[in-house]
Amino acid sequence: MIAGLILALIAGSLVSLQNIFNNRVNEKTGSWSTTTLVLGMGFVASLSMSLIVEGKGTFNIQNMEPWYWISGLIGVGVVICLVQATRLLGATFAISIVMTSQLGFALLWDSLGWLGLEKVPFTMNQLIGVVVIVGGILVFKLGGKHEQQEAA
Repeated sequence: MIAGLILALIAGSLVSLQNIFNNRVNEKTGSWSTTTLVLGMGFVASLSMSLIVEGKGTFNIQNMEPWYWISGLIGVGVVICLVQATRLLGATFAISIVMTSQLGFALLWDSLGWLGLEKVPFTMNQLIGVVVIVGGILVFKLGGKHEQQEAA
């Protein structure tokens, strides 16, 4: 469990870091150029590491459901939407909304057992947890505006 927590914390920090880098690239080029660069470099890095670690096993995909292949297309949507959200909302606000959305949809898919996930019973505690996070985002965003208005 500790290893899972550490890996999740690292993943969260990397997503935030990638978002900042993507936003900087987007300022110099454009959304589609940024997405091409990010996913292209990710492909090269992933393929290289996969070949080093898994060798020929990298290409052992015959037991995979064909519809799982759309994951790469989903990645295009993630990068495009996140770059634009960061440009429009700022990094902290955009990431907080993304994380809340991830949590909400993960809760939905877990509760319904969609996409091959083991069905996890939905509880009010889970709903309250998501609502508390949404409340925190609202306090964060609206509280900052109130302080800015007072300073002006």
